[in-house]
Amino acid sequence: MYRLKPELFDLNYTLDCGQVFRWNREGDWWTGVVGGQVIRLSQEEACGEILIDSKFSPEFFVNYFRLDDDLHSIYRSVNKDLLIDRAIKRYCGLRLIRQDPWECLISYMLATASSIPTIQKRIYLLSRFFGEELEDGYYSFPDPAALANADLSLLDKCKLGFRTERIKAAAEEVLSGELDFDILYRLEYKYARERLMRLRGIGEKVSDCILLFAFEKMEAFPVDTHIRQIIQHYHIDDEYFENCKNLSRMGDWGREYFGPYCGYAQQYLFYQKRVEGFVPLF
Repeated sequence: MYRLKPELFDLNYTLDCGQVFRWNREGDWWTGVVGGQVIRLSQEEACGEILIDSKFSPEFFVNYFRLDDDLHSIYRSVNKDLLIDRAIKRYCGLRLIRQDPWECLISYMLATASSIPTIQKRIYLLSRFFGEELEDGYYSFPDPAALANADLSLLDKCKLGFRTERIKAAAEEVLSGELDFDILYRLEYKYARERLMRLRGIGEKVSDCILLFAFEKMEAFPVDTHIRQIIQHYHIDDEYFENCKNLSRMGDWGREYFGPYCGYAQQYLFYQKRVEGFVPLF
């Protein structure tokens, strides 16, 4: 066990905000499975130090929690109105996480039309049936070959519903190299999104989540129910929204309004809405 003292970082907000699904909190400690290891973390409230129980190096956590992001500069960039200003002050230190592309892809394909507990259950079952046991009750995330070659009847036991065949097909594309993560990294945002949306079961919102959390596309602005409601509640008078039901138009607005780090703004607004509902601005 060792300590890390990052600047401007809140562990609880970062792991609780809904961007990752394999972390659980018990008391002051978070336990998660990352990179084939079980990791335990806690943050001391007084000094902000992170207690780390893991074989991974400090550099791993600097990368994983994006501690190399200049959060002060990002705040200045996205702080466009009273709503986001309130979210920044309330949830200061929340950082996006650099997720593994493969795990992020499958996780967000499982997330469609689902609550966070349901997503977590599906990922747990998928890992239990197709991953390797790391500790009692903790399993590694299955690799592409395990899911590509999986029997559909066994996949059905993971409670994936209509997503079963889609998950298997995505795994087959990754395994064959037809879906190349290195190419997705290099593609411009709009082309990377177009490529992801060629996969059955991936629309604009899911592709934006994957690109934001796993492929460094900070201009991705996922529009889910919470974000749609925020825009309709606080920005519906804007002339931009002649058709307020057009989610693609809302994503374009987010990129234009908040700028190159709109993905950060989205996560702060999403978390604020999920925790507090609609908040008064005065």
